[in-house]
Amino acid sequence: HRVAGESLASALAGMGMDTGVDIGKLWEASDLVDEHLGDEPVAPLAPRLAVRAAEYDLPAGLVAALDGQLRAHAAGDRLLEVLDELTLIRGEAGWPPLAAPIGQILASQALIHVLSARRYGTVVDEFRSLVQGVYGRTPSEIDPTVARAVALLADGLPLDDDPPSAEDVRAEAEGLAASEEELVLIALFGEEAEALLHSIRARHSRDDSLAAGVDQTRAERIRELVRIVQESGVAEVEIEDDGMRVSVRRAETPAPLQLIAPLAEEEPGELPIVPAAALSPSRVESPMVGVFYRSPEPGSPPFVEVGDVVVPGQTLCLLEAMKLFNELKAENGGRVTAIHVENGKPVEFGQLLFELEPIAAPPVL
Repeated sequence: HRVAGESLASALAGMGMDTGVDIGKLWEASDLVDEHLGDEPVAPLAPRLAVRAAEYDLPAGLVAALDGQLRAHAAGDRLLEVLDELTLIRGEAGWPPLAAPIGQILASQALIHVLSARRYGTVVDEFRSLVQGVYGRTPSEIDPTVARAVALLADGLPLDDDPPSAEDVRAEAEGLAASEEELVLIALFGEEAEALLHSIRARHSRDDSLAAGVDQTRAERIRELVRIVQESGVAEVEIEDDGMRVSVRRAETPAPLQLIAPLAEEEPGELPIVPAAALSPSRVESPMVGVFYRSPEPGSPPFVEVGDVVVPGQTLCLLEAMKLFNELKAENGGRVTAIHVENGKPVEFGQLLFELEPIAAPPVL
C-alpha cells in the first residue's frame, strides 16, 4: 500500500508541529492517487523469494524483480547465480547502499554478467556513472581493475589525453615484454602486469639455473671417468645415472663416449626397440598464473576429456589472467590420461594440468 502522508501530516499538526505541508492539497493528491490506483492489496511475495532476500540481505522487491527478468529470459533457475554476482559486484563497486536506483543498477549489471557468461564485457551507463562518482562517493574504495575496465568500455571517452604509443610502453617496460601480447598486458594493466611478468621471469630463471647445474654436474662426472681410464690400467668404466648409462672404453684412438639407452626386452620377429623415454607420459603445465577453465563457456562441453586423443595445436583449456582468456594448446599429440585441476580453480605457473600418453600414429583432424 502507499504511505498515508496526509494522515501523518495531520497527526503532526495536531501535536503543534509545523510541517510546512498544505494538508488540503495533500488530501486532494491522495484522492487522485486512490482514484487511479485503487486500494487493492499488494500481491504477497513468494516464500522462496522472501527467504533468498533474507539470506543475501537484499530488498525483497529487488529479488522479485530479478526473478521476473530471469523468467522472461527462460533462465529462472539461475537466480542464485545472479544474487552471488550481485554481492560480488557490490563489493567491487565500493559497497554502495541499495537504495533506489543503486540497487537496480547493480542488479542490471549482475544480470548481464550471468546471462552473457562474461564479466564486464558490457557495462550499463548507470553503473559507469556509479563507478565514476556521478552518484557520490562510495563507502569503500572501488576495485581498481573494475574502474579501469569501465573506463576502457566508456563510449567515446579516451582513457588519457595523450595515450602512450607502443614504443613508449616498450621503453617503460625495459625489455620485460617478450611478445606483443605481453606488451598489451603492460599497456592495459600497468604495474599489475609488470609484477606478474617479473614473477614469471624469476621462476624461469630459477628453473634454467637448476637445469644448468644438473648438466654441469653430469659433464664433470663424464670428464672424471675419462681421466680415470686415461690414468689407470682400467680398460672400461661404466656407470648409470638418472636413467642414462655412460660407458668409457680404452682404445688406441681417443675413447669415444657412448650414451646407451636403457635396454628393452626384445620380442621375436626383430621388432624395432623404442626407447623407454619415448613412451613416458607428456606433461602439460600451466605457462602462467591464472584460473583454469575446461570449456569455452559455462554449460558447454569441455575441450577434452580423459581418454580423448588430441593432436598438436588442439586447444586443451582456457587460462584466465587479469580478465583475459588464453587458449592452452597441445604441443604434442597423444591420449589424455589425466586432468589434474578442477574447472574454475586457480593455478600457479608450472603447475601440472594434463598428462598425455604418446600414441604410435596421431590421428589427423
